[in-house]
Amino acid sequence: MSELYETELVVERREFAADGVLALTLRHPLGEPLPVWEPGAHVDVVLGPGLERQYSLCGDPADRAAWRIAVLRETAGRGGSVRVHEQVRQGDKVGVRGPRNHFALRPAPRYRFIAGGIGITPLLPMLAAAEAAGAEWSLLYGGRTRASMAFTGELAAYGDRVTVVPQDEAGLLDLGPALDALPADALVYCCGPGPLLDAVEERCPPAALRVERFQAKEQPVAGEREFEVELARSGRTLTVAPGVSVLDAVRAAGVQVLYSCAEGTCGTCETDVLDGTPEHRDCVLSTEERESGETMMICVSRCRGERLVLDL
Repeated sequence: MSELYETELVVERREFAADGVLALTLRHPLGEPLPVWEPGAHVDVVLGPGLERQYSLCGDPADRAAWRIAVLRETAGRGGSVRVHEQVRQGDKVGVRGPRNHFALRPAPRYRFIAGGIGITPLLPMLAAAEAAGAEWSLLYGGRTRASMAFTGELAAYGDRVTVVPQDEAGLLDLGPALDALPADALVYCCGPGPLLDAVEERCPPAALRVERFQAKEQPVAGEREFEVELARSGRTLTVAPGVSVLDAVRAAGVQVLYSCAEGTCGTCETDVLDGTPEHRDCVLSTEERESGETMMICVSRCRGERLVLDL
């Protein structure tokens, strides 16, 4: 795995993109250019000791001077969004690590984009990229109320290719027009709450679909067994007991590894697999990436056999 860019950026601007959605523009304090990124990328934002959150980059990838993220205030969440809304002010510095991208936009002649709520953020630069490439595309965008749906002003420039569906006005999203009779050469990109992603997965061919989840799916625990993990760089072999994650076993052995969500949704703990077959339980890797077995998310994924060799 290549090293990630890590620094402190200055909050240049705070602006509300919708009710409860705060957009932050981040710049390097010395004006240095920021790393290149592509649509679908996210960054880790370090809000304090043990408080890291992942936010999609939703600005212009061609703008090397600034990154834009948007944060939905979730009062019932784990505290990160409330910290951003109440304590991160214009001119403050925040730690940033990344970008990472497990939701990259693959070339295609046609796209169907589906967003629920704050799930619009990773799709914004995808729309611009699809437009620039001359692809045929449409966006179906749902939210609780019109006022709570971020970036609708920007989306208005795309005209009738964007369908905005506030739930209090029109009910839940009707997925039929977007997914029924899906052309064989079309790709579907979806981001939003779990029930929406589950519904899209039920109706869409797996090969055509890419999703990004903010919350992990429920993982199986029955039938777990122990296995060995060899840490190639550390020269250690560990036994991972049932109910114990590879991440926890590695950390208990004193080996330092980056991690954040510990739920298989952010990709921070992605680790190269040198030998063995992972049992993937994350919500990050694509079908092709899972089948290759080249990497795994050690916070949730396990071993299909007796032994894994990891590049740690």
